[in-house]
Amino acid sequence: MKIGILGTGIVGQTLAGALAAKGHDVMIGTRDPQATMQRESASGASRAPFRDWHKNNPAVKLRTFAETARFGEAVINATSGSGAHGAVEGAGAEALGHKILLDLSNPLDFSKGFPPTLTVSNTDSLAEQLQRAFPRVRLVKTLNTTTAALMVNPAAVGDGDHTMFVAGNDAEAKAQVKGWLGEWFGWRDVIDLGDVTNARGMEMLLPIWTRLYGALGSPMFNFKIVR
Repeated sequence: MKIGILGTGIVGQTLAGALAAKGHDVMIGTRDPQATMQRESASGASRAPFRDWHKNNPAVKLRTFAETARFGEAVINATSGSGAHGAVEGAGAEALGHKILLDLSNPLDFSKGFPPTLTVSNTDSLAEQLQRAFPRVRLVKTLNTTTAALMVNPAAVGDGDHTMFVAGNDAEAKAQVKGWLGEWFGWRDVIDLGDVTNARGMEMLLPIWTRLYGALGSPMFNFKIVR
């Protein structure tokens, strides 16, 4: 399957590497591919520059947001919350069309340090903003409530016995995404919360998620809905 991923950060890299390893044709998008390849990692950052990751994942193509959106049969928004609007706008309504857009982004504001606050909550969500801006896109919010390593390998914690959520207006798109989550990564328990307004709750899990991260000293955990 041809999969386009918007965002070259750790989430985009993790998804791209995992999907390419499973035989999918993957393109990862950025605003300026040349600048991305030349950019050094941030001062003090633990991860290597993108070009070093790309050397180990040569099958993944690096292109612009618009080229990536045109390429993908499905598109994944793996950007940060602050970069989500720019990335999807860069992809463009024409290139995205009626495609399924898996939205993984979270509206986190780190301007005052850790833990972050939310730039939007309660009466709106980042997912809803993106859906309003691109009404033809079949947006499905998912995978935003756990760390990148668990997105692609839920079995790394509790043998995969924990929960993922989806929310969106298109029932067929959500059913397709639930299937992909199982097929691509092995998610077994996926709860459909309803229409895209339910992304508010998914994004508002992040304040407790970040505090759990601080308390546990590790991002390798997830929520399990016991019923």
